[in-house]
Amino acid sequence: MKKVFLAIVILLSVFSTSSFAQKGKFGHINSSDLLALMPERATAQNELQSYSKELEDQLNLMNQEFQAKYNDYTTKQDSMSSAIRQMKEEELQSLQQRIQTFQQTAQQDLQTKESTLLQPIIDKAKNAIKAVAKEQGYDWVFDTSMGSLVVWPESSDNLMDAVKKKLGIQ
Repeated sequence: MKKVFLAIVILLSVFSTSSFAQKGKFGHINSSDLLALMPERATAQNELQSYSKELEDQLNLMNQEFQAKYNDYTTKQDSMSSAIRQMKEEELQSLQQRIQTFQQTAQQDLQTKESTLLQPIIDKAKNAIKAVAKEQGYDWVFDTSMGSLVVWPESSDNLMDAVKKKLGIQ
């Protein structure tokens, strides 16, 4: 993060001191705000929440099964033979391991699903930004949502309205 910030500061200082900065046309946009305005984002979020709920419901079922078997074991363990007790303990350990594996796999699946759903939306926004920059002759477009860009040139224009128009967003 420090390297990115340092690189941006160096670039900005080079641009501000060189004749290149006077010839370049600068724009900026907050891509996070743009993505939040895109209707596809809400659809993707709803689908992701639905998928997350399915995974959570399955995990809850597994936890309920574990709790029921654990409660049964604790109430009957004194009357069990050592062979049955050992078998029940192994069953509980196995079930607990399956729950942990499911949690890890579910988390990875959820992240993959999020990437799959959001990447086309991000690409659409990126392409719209590039198209507006090209149409309007911008040499540089800075993304102000990253938090690492502290200053942008005063001659920089906010492209949000043009990009929203390009995407058909009100």
